Amino acid sequence: MSTLITARADSVWHHLSPFGFARSLWEHGDLIRQFTLREIQGRYKGSSLGLFWSFLQPLALLLIYTFVFGVVFRARWAHQQRTGSLGEFAFVLFCGLIPFNLFNECVSRASNLVVMVPNYVRRVVFPLEVLPVSAVGSACFHATVSLAVLVAVRLAAQGTVAPTLLLLPVVVPPLLFLCLGLTWFLASLGVFFRDLSYVVSLVLQVLLFATPIFYPLDAVPERFRPILRGNPLAAMVENFRRVVLWGVPPDWGWLTASWLVGTTVMLLGYAWFMKTKRGFADVL
Repeated sequence: MSTLITARADSVWHHLSPFGFARSLWEHGDLIRQFTLREIQGRYKGSSLGLFWSFLQPLALLLIYTFVFGVVFRARWAHQQRTGSLGEFAFVLFCGLIPFNLFNECVSRASNLVVMVPNYVRRVVFPLEVLPVSAVGSACFHATVSLAVLVAVRLAAQGTVAPTLLLLPVVVPPLLFLCLGLTWFLASLGVFFRDLSYVVSLVLQVLLFATPIFYPLDAVPERFRPILRGNPLAAMVENFRRVVLWGVPPDWGWLTASWLVGTTVMLLGYAWFMKTKRGFADVL
């Protein structure tokens, strides 16, 4: 009887259950918080500027991208609330970079999360599934810092912020779910396929320019737009801009699709990780 119960508990359907998934994360909540804090502190440990780098790095990239795409290529967004100035373009660009950088940070690190901690793998009782969660939590911290910078500068420049910021708790979760699912999946796959980090790096470069960050979606030729609309990040970036910058509700159709895609990827990624983690110790 005990063998039967164990098999059922370890079945794919058990891991795909949202309730079992949520219960597992809740049980390891303290451990997740500790590892997330360690991730944040360890990133800048020993540096002179410390957490100030979390402000400096996105601002430096913002200046570079603004010059290249705003001055050289003269990219513009034809939105009714846009002033047409280069400063407005910088706001739009920075706002698009925030969700993409969150995604980029999670996915780029995912393939090495388990490989870099072989001692944890050999501890049977250690819940390896918390490692991707803490990585996403650390990325969320840096994204929140960037968002705070954007809102503060926007408030100083225009004296107001979009009231639709209150819709962020509805718009952001699909992106976090997508990041979690992919991080779980890639963290597991990276144990068995050591060249995965190079593949991921290449794909992220393609996604950077296949997502409407540096250009409006309307500027893409009509025949290519369905391809870009098939990119889940496109919907997430656009809806993020709508509620943070333009003060309009999200595209509800895109938002619904984002929730479906994000939730599905998260549950599948978690189930994949939980079913394959028993083989980590044999490889490492």
